Formats: sequence, structure tokens, C-alpha cells
Amino acid sequence: MNRNLSRREALGLMGAAAALLAGCGPGSSSPRWLRRLWSRNTAVTAKPPCIVRPEQTEGPYFVDERINRSDIRSDPSDGSVKEGLPLRLALRVHEIRGEDCAPIPGAMVDVWHCDALGVYGDVRDRSFDTRGKKFLRGYQITDADGTARFLTIYPGWYPGRAVHIHFKIRTKPESRRGYAFTSQIYFDDALTDRIHSQAPYAAKGEGRLRNQEDGIFQDGGEELILQPAQQQEGYAGTFDIGLVLG
Repeated sequence: MNRNLSRREALGLMGAAAALLAGCGPGSSSPRWLRRLWSRNTAVTAKPPCIVRPEQTEGPYFVDERINRSDIRSDPSDGSVKEGLPLRLALRVHEIRGEDCAPIPGAMVDVWHCDALGVYGDVRDRSFDTRGKKFLRGYQITDADGTARFLTIYPGWYPGRAVHIHFKIRTKPESRRGYAFTSQIYFDDALTDRIHSQAPYAAKGEGRLRNQEDGIFQDGGEELILQPAQQQEGYAGTFDIGLVLG
């Protein structure tokens, strides 16, 4: 069942349906409408694709590099690879059409974030100058299922912000008439605590803001938290975005 729901509402709805249907399989003597509801809900994934997310600021570190690559860990200028826990990130983009949800193929999805020590590539800041370096930046074009996949590292932190990843979606990247959506992805603080206690993150020391201390996170960040699953090496997570294109 696809609706224009927030993540919190969607999960709550599925939880209520699961409780209602406990013990009522399709072969039971339950009413026909309940058996139909069971049939639909058994096909629902843990997280429906058409989830409306809040937009958030692009921030000062976006550079329209146009680097088409899935593995964004390296610096193309010298081939060096940023150290950090591997993170496989899939952004799944859909269009909300009334009560239906349709994948958006051919959209450009940019991601960019800081390294394990809080440094961004190809920008000049008060504490670093990485102009000409393009690590942890890149874009992918969504496939037929509306999915763009990246291999990166779990982000570090820098003063004034909680841990996050920036992303931008452009439905028609070569046209000024295309739709653009920009926001950020966050992580559970307890997960970040565990990861940042290890090298190379631990070298940064203390001072990281927790999510609720971040003023940008407070503007809708609860709906932007990724829940990655631990893999044999690193973590992997899928982030669903439902867009209303008008």
C-alpha cells in the first residue's frame, strides 16, 4: 500500500497491521476483506519506497563535479583511497502519483560528505584546503528501479554538525526545467559512537555533536536517519525517497 507517508507513519501503520493479522493466515476463517489485507501486507517490504523526506540545506561544500562513479572513496588526482569503515549506500528514488509509487529512472544522484577526520574534498575552509582533491564525491544515474548505488565510508564529523551525508537528486540534470531535491542522511548516535571509537575516526578526538544538538538535524532529521545493516565488511543501507514532481 503506497501513500504519501512519513517514515514514522509508515512504520507505525505496518506495525498495526501486523498486530491485527497475527494468527490470521490466508487459510483461516477470517473475513474476506481481512484475507485480502493479509495478502497485500505479506508482500510489503520493511520500508515502503514512497516515503516523503524533508529537504535540508545544500551547505557550503557542494561542488558540481560531475564525477560519474559508484565507488567514491578515492581521489582521482592520485588514486589514494580514504580510510574508513566501508558503507554501501543505495538511494531508491520514486515519484508519488496519487496513491501510487513509480520508480524514477535516469535521475542524477550526487552524494558528498567529509572523511573520517572531518575534511571535505575540493574546497577551501578555515582548517583545510583540499582544492583539486575530489575524494568522497560522485554521482550515479538511477537505474530502471530508480536506484543509485555508492560505495563510500562511514562519515566522520567536524565542529558544529552531527554526522551526515549530503545528497542531491536532479530528475533532468541537463535541463533547467528539471526537478531538484537536496537533503542529508543521518545515523543513529549509538552506531556512530561504536564506529567512531575505532581507527581512523578515534584520532579526531571528542567534540562531535549528537543529532539532537544539531540545529539542521532538528529541522526534520528524524525522518532522514539511515538504518544500515552490518555486513561482513562494513555496513550497507537503502534510503527510500518519494518525490512529488507536480
